[in-house]
Amino acid sequence: MDQNLNILLAEDDQNLGIILSEYLSNKGYSVDLHRDGAQALKAFEKGAYQFCIFDVMMPVMDGFNLAKHIRKLNEQVPILFLTAKSMREDRIEGFKIGADDYLTKPFSMEELLLRVEAILKRVKGKSSQEFVKENHIYKVGHFDFDANKQKLNVNGEDQKLTSKESQLLEILVRSKNQVVGRSEALKEIWGDDSYYNSRSMDVYVTKLRKYLKTDDQLEILNIHGKGFKLIEG
Repeated sequence: MDQNLNILLAEDDQNLGIILSEYLSNKGYSVDLHRDGAQALKAFEKGAYQFCIFDVMMPVMDGFNLAKHIRKLNEQVPILFLTAKSMREDRIEGFKIGADDYLTKPFSMEELLLRVEAILKRVKGKSSQEFVKENHIYKVGHFDFDANKQKLNVNGEDQKLTSKESQLLEILVRSKNQVVGRSEALKEIWGDDSYYNSRSMDVYVTKLRKYLKTDDQLEILNIHGKGFKLIEG
């Protein structure tokens, strides 16, 4: 079964939010709707999203501040702003934050869909359907690992992973039985290889070892001076 592309939607207008969510769901996307920026940020930190649609004017945390926080966590995920404002200064601010596009209300559902499709083609170099079909599900020992949903499953029981845990485990799984360089992993996940991030990665490795310990055929080794290796015996 094809994986749905997960969209994080933040819109404080309840009626519009429901309409957008239902429309995009009918087009084959998986949509998670939140009514303020703070709720949306918590969802992003816990979930795996490949696209973001944010209203600019929202309670608790507006769309611009939400996008700033998202960009600290993920520099690549596409962000589309929805706004009733048409001022040039607001559009410039949105693009400076890292928005991929800007849609001014009122707009048609068809225009929204075309904008989403265009962004996906631009950032991935392929159609949205190809993006949706990308496989991030792995078999690791007796575990099923879904990197998109950030879950480890064994015997029908799910272990939820944080975004960083999931990213690190995917890197290790992709290079199973090979050394993953510490610096390379740090740059891929955190964007730099500072001492602080290096210590954080050690904590995540310890957590992953705990999750995998029920399978004695799996082991994450420290390779002194180099990095880590996931071994499957």
